[in-house]
Amino acid sequence: MTLIRPPSKAAGAGGPGRRAATVRATAVLALVTLAALIPLLGPSAALHGTGEAAAPGAGGIALLRTVLFAAICVPVGELFANRLARRIPGAPERMPRSWSPTAAAVGFLAALGLASVVATGDLVPHSLGQIDVGGLYRTRDGSLALLEVNAFLVAGLCAVSRRPATQIWPVTAVMVAEALRAHPTTEHSPLVGSALTIAHLTCAALWTGGLLHGLRTLRTWRGTEAGAALLGHYARVAAVLFAGVTATGVCSTLRRMPTDTVLHQLTTTAYGRTLLAKVILVAAVALLALWARIRLSRAPDPLTACTPARAEVLALGVVVVVSGLLTALPLPIRWS
Repeated sequence: MTLIRPPSKAAGAGGPGRRAATVRATAVLALVTLAALIPLLGPSAALHGTGEAAAPGAGGIALLRTVLFAAICVPVGELFANRLARRIPGAPERMPRSWSPTAAAVGFLAALGLASVVATGDLVPHSLGQIDVGGLYRTRDGSLALLEVNAFLVAGLCAVSRRPATQIWPVTAVMVAEALRAHPTTEHSPLVGSALTIAHLTCAALWTGGLLHGLRTLRTWRGTEAGAALLGHYARVAAVLFAGVTATGVCSTLRRMPTDTVLHQLTTTAYGRTLLAKVILVAAVALLALWARIRLSRAPDPLTACTPARAEVLALGVVVVVSGLLTALPLPIRWS
């Protein structure tokens, strides 16, 4: 007689590994949905009661620009975190799978969507016939939009090549194009504003993307002593990056909102309200970073710092989303 053994618990549909994977997938889906709702619904909420008018399709533009910013953070952070990892003596050679090719593809699509908006005179196109591709070459904004599309394409090719580090150059080109786009020639001292934006984007991308890839690396290095050293290396540089983000952000704000009007505009304009929300989020991120650093230096197990670090990277993700929303709102002051 043949005995039929009941299925083991590990092989069952309710195994702990599968349940954990389901919970993680559900959490990621919920976070992505929330991240998409903020830029889509944010313009109407920020503009409520201000008397300002949003540009057509502001929600969609904010979403596309959020995706573009995230696509910048991923490769910059990977290159940064990998460089820190190589400085650690005895660090494992295994590294997490690169997300840069996917980020380049997603960034390419976002840049293509933004270019289509520019090609229709800053209006959301409803048909392919409305898109004047040739017109992109005749305007400054159109040329910058095409530069971003091509730069993401080149970045993707570099990411899958034998020298993935070369993708830093096309990604840098995207950041330069974004900085120039944000400060048109009609603005007062546009080159100063563009330089501040480039520095701000660079520090933010290193901070956000570096922490994301650093935590992924710790997961790959699980069970080794090199993880705490990597967190320590990152924490020291992150303090400088935080200072850079704060300094450039304050300078950029004061260029758009003179000192005697800042407090008023932070509550009465859509741009000011969103900027205030971003400042509060960055302050929360700073507290989480401080908590992680205290755990890293004082806790018996330095890797317990991963808990506040995970919360920090999620908060930084929200900051990126709010930054994308900020670019789609009308500026409170137009410099002449």
